[in-house]
Amino acid sequence: MSVLSGRTMTWLLAGVACAWTPVLAQEYPTRPIRVIVPFSPGGATDAVLRMVAPGMSHLLGQSVVVENRPGGAATIGMNAVAKSEPDGYTVGVANTSFATNPLLFTKKMPYDTDKDLQPVSLVAVVPFVMSIHPSVPARSVKELITLARAKPGALNYSSSGNGSASQLATELFKYLTKTDMVHVPFTGGGAALTAVLSGECSLFFSSIPPAMGHYKSGRVIPIGITSATRDPSLPDVPAIAETVPGYESIEWQGLVVRAGTPPQVVAKLQQAVAKTMSDPALKQRFAALGAWPKGSTTAEFAAHIQAERRKWAPVIKAANIRFN
Repeated sequence: MSVLSGRTMTWLLAGVACAWTPVLAQEYPTRPIRVIVPFSPGGATDAVLRMVAPGMSHLLGQSVVVENRPGGAATIGMNAVAKSEPDGYTVGVANTSFATNPLLFTKKMPYDTDKDLQPVSLVAVVPFVMSIHPSVPARSVKELITLARAKPGALNYSSSGNGSASQLATELFKYLTKTDMVHVPFTGGGAALTAVLSGECSLFFSSIPPAMGHYKSGRVIPIGITSATRDPSLPDVPAIAETVPGYESIEWQGLVVRAGTPPQVVAKLQQAVAKTMSDPALKQRFAALGAWPKGSTTAEFAAHIQAERRKWAPVIKAANIRFN
């Protein structure tokens, strides 16, 4: 009886592993799936995924558990995904920061966004509203541009933090309109909106739901939507693009997994998202959150991420936004 050499045994074991990989992928999932949200509970990104998780769980036949891992401008949570096993049981939630972080960090990130993570599907987009304090002598985007150009630096704007989507939305507006406004960063959207309510700041690019009551009371005034078209919840508020051609700035959420995850597994996750996002009841719940369901193919989501990076690169450079 011959004895197999160590090299031959290694080849045989590798062959067995390769043969089993498609089988395991076809059986996926056989246990709960963890979805890591790299932000604190209560924000738009967290709320969107908690709405989507039950539908995905039903379609996949396993629990989809949302876990918050905030910090490091989303890099702590994303690093956990990048260092996980490439088996589809750890899924990350990417938003605008996923595309912009490589442009913002001056130091090397703990993972390579393009090499270590694999896009699965876009999930939703969330437009902002340019919201101004009543004391600001402007009632339209055009009037605000005229005011800002006449008094460079006289207006200030709040944001939910340095490098945040709300700051980028404002900086894109400044970039395209050649205006100058002073940035006042806060540690969240609630504090940034409060700053405008109190008159401490002139304007804030807010998501719709937390500001809706204040629009109705007149404590803040909505003058422009950041999506390319008007939002059904605020049909009388024009899109900023109606005055500033080419302007569009929307927060987005999508799912990613560790690079190397079997294509069959990625496909099952993508299909679960697509079917979940087509549910009419979920669409109504999204509308209440000020979000639009946007399932996509994996290739479409990958292209979206790259397009976002190209779009924001000159804006970030012009505004000199950096993370140390």
